[in-house]
Amino acid sequence: MSSEFAFAFLDCEFGGLDVEIHDLTEVGIILTDARLEETAEAQWRVRARPERISPEAAKIFGYDEKVWAKAPGVRQVLTEIVDMLPKDRKVIPAGQNVRMDVIFLERAFKNCGIAYPFDYHVIDLATLFYSWSLVAGEPARAISLRQAAATAGLLGSGGVAHRALEDARLTLECFRHYIARLAPREPAETPTPAGRDTDAGEAAPKP
Repeated sequence: MSSEFAFAFLDCEFGGLDVEIHDLTEVGIILTDARLEETAEAQWRVRARPERISPEAAKIFGYDEKVWAKAPGVRQVLTEIVDMLPKDRKVIPAGQNVRMDVIFLERAFKNCGIAYPFDYHVIDLATLFYSWSLVAGEPARAISLRQAAATAGLLGSGGVAHRALEDARLTLECFRHYIARLAPREPAETPTPAGRDTDAGEAAPKP
């Protein structure tokens, strides 16, 4: 497997889902090599403006204005993220619905005038989980992180705290679980395409 890239399994918390009116509030990152072996991890609270955090979001990630007031500003957090990333390879964001995380991160880097350090590709758990559900013949009732983790038996009775690093780690564990179960099928199990003659190996004549 190529060593020219690495993965950043990441999860961000926000003051809401609109990048125009809500702030980035927390970032968790677990770095891995191309074989999903962990190399580093870190988590940051990000000092956010209280008026840019919705009550619903505050409840979800446990926002406390006094605690967040002591957190570093977004520029410091982004600088520390850049410092932790390997400089000799592309770093691909990976996560659950990672598009949302990337949108907030891209906006934050742009607003701070710091070059965006991640590759433009992304790897998403939702796609992997849905692909597994098709192969396994177990229709997915949802494609959320909690559903993927519960289906994999990775959630205890108490669940997992809704924090950035905990969600990043749960996502990584789900990746490992489903990748290990997407082994190639034996040839005999592979459906024959319509119009193919499996004995002669030639296309059947059209009627």
